Order: sequence, then C-alpha cells, then structure tokens
Amino acid sequence: MDKRRRALKKGRIQNPLTRADARKFRARWELVNAAEQKELQLTPLDQKLRQLAALMSSADAMGWSEVLASEEAEVRERWNRLRAIFGE
Repeated sequence: MDKRRRALKKGRIQNPLTRADARKFRARWELVNAAEQKELQLTPLDQKLRQLAALMSSADAMGWSEVLASEEAEVRERWNRLRAIFGE
C-alpha cells in the first residue's frame, strides 16, 4: 500500500483530491492562464516599459544591482557560447 493510501486510512488526509477534482482544478488554472495571456497581449507597450522601469529601479533601491552586475560577465559568456554553438 502506498503512502497516500496509508495516510488516508489513518485519517491524516481529511479531504482527498479525486481525479475529477484535479481535472477541474487544472481546467480553472488553464482559464486563469489564458486570461492573463490575453491581458498581457492587450497591455500597451508604453505601460509594459513603465512596469519594466519600475522593476529595474526597485532592484537598485533594494541593492540588487551589485549582485546582478557581478553575474553579468558569466551571463554574457553563456550567451557567447550559445551563439558559437548555434552560429548566430
């Protein structure tokens, strides 16, 4: 007997998730994801750029810029290796 069945038998899992419940859960999240994608598609570019600028300035305010800068050389090297492999 697997761990889940033993836990069910011992009463540790109060409301077990059925296969049908899991499918409904997944279907709801697929709807949420579709709505989010649609919203992102409809968001004007200038708003997206303002949001990006706000994120970038918050990284500065939180002191993350130094950490990000320290990893920049490594990231550039990875991109250079990928370009060399895929011939861009």
